[in-house]
Amino acid sequence: MKILLAVDGSATTQRMLAYIAAHDELLGPRHTYTALTVVPAISVHAAAYLPQSSIDGWYESEADAVLEPVRKFAAQNHWELEARHVVGHAGEVVAKTAQDGDFDLVVMGTHGHTALTNVVLGSVATGVLARLRRPVLLVP
Repeated sequence: MKILLAVDGSATTQRMLAYIAAHDELLGPRHTYTALTVVPAISVHAAAYLPQSSIDGWYESEADAVLEPVRKFAAQNHWELEARHVVGHAGEVVAKTAQDGDFDLVVMGTHGHTALTNVVLGSVATGVLARLRRPVLLVP
């Protein structure tokens, strides 16, 4: 099974990874994993004053800070893992990546915001669920 892990480097991501490792009878090393982190785009106004190489370097640095612990965790648990990042809006990018990559399952953590918070601030998980017609496992 191809599994997309939406990761953001938070404690929620750590709990999600621990959940997968603890339930290796369902998930575990027999599947292939892709860890995806979405880096928010630098504003157009700020980008106008920076060389593209600096912007690209910043995106890489931000992504590596999130993905490196995931790579290490996957190696410790003998998971086949591809790690990647995309610049954009997290909900849209995760859903599009899952669809375009023909993933069987998306796994993501939830930050436990209330419904009111989701209405006001939005939620990556809510955005993915609204856009995707594939199974999604939400780990609180």
